[in-house]
Amino acid sequence: MDLTLLASLLLTSVPIAYFTWSALTSDAKVRRTVQRNLTQGVGLASGAVERPNRLLHLGRRLTPEAYVAKLDHLLALAGRPAALPLAKLLTAKPLLGVAGGLAGILLLQTNSSKTFVLLAVFVTVLGYFIPDLLLYSRGQERQKAMALELANTLDQMLISVEAGLGFESAMQRAGQTGKGPLADELVRTLQDMQVGRSRREAYLALANRSSIPELRSFVKAIVQADAYGIALSGVLRTQAKVMRVKRRQRAEEKAMKLPVAVLFPLLLFIFPVLFIVILGPAALNVIDTFAGQ
Repeated sequence: MDLTLLASLLLTSVPIAYFTWSALTSDAKVRRTVQRNLTQGVGLASGAVERPNRLLHLGRRLTPEAYVAKLDHLLALAGRPAALPLAKLLTAKPLLGVAGGLAGILLLQTNSSKTFVLLAVFVTVLGYFIPDLLLYSRGQERQKAMALELANTLDQMLISVEAGLGFESAMQRAGQTGKGPLADELVRTLQDMQVGRSRREAYLALANRSSIPELRSFVKAIVQADAYGIALSGVLRTQAKVMRVKRRQRAEEKAMKLPVAVLFPLLLFIFPVLFIVILGPAALNVIDTFAGQ
């Protein structure tokens, strides 16, 4: 295939997909919703009626309910970005799939072999699942950051509880003074309780918004202690100790995996260069000796 033609196809399809994604993830609808809520009852928006989003309706019809629940869970793990709510995600996925399909059709017009048929299918599927991949990557990074902050946050809460604060007050202090996604999740849990949600539901919602086994076990321990009337200070002390041990075990595990990770670059890049530097002059001398004979 001509490289110039391939470059032109990429330069055509990639900007189209990017501008489509940018247009669908803009905050114009959010600003209109906020403005309508602020002006409700004042009479400024009495005649404004928002038209139904046909693309959103089409996206919901094309997406199974189980898959919608999975996307919602991915959004929860990613922290529910303000620029990408579930409605915009369902609207963008079919359009990105269509953009990928058009790029695949352009590829098939250049060459209709089996390889390019598979490549066209791959481009179409990739265009449809690009939002899923981005959400998954962002969610994994966020969960890793929460796992790193968990032990220090529990230590801070334990110090606050032993100083005389209640468990919710210690959680509020850790959420206000901390930085990162875990502090945001603690603040959101307290906000859920403030709006009328029970403590059990708020804690379980915190566990559902995370994929960290340590955090989920901590939430289950807190829920059981609250249900059976066990002192939360003892549970928090035990969980903080366990988190410190697990953090040390994770560090030791990464240290033990490091030699294996270094082995392949060592064999592929460092050893060949050493062999060339050490054995190269000897090989040249042997070649000269046999050539002289």
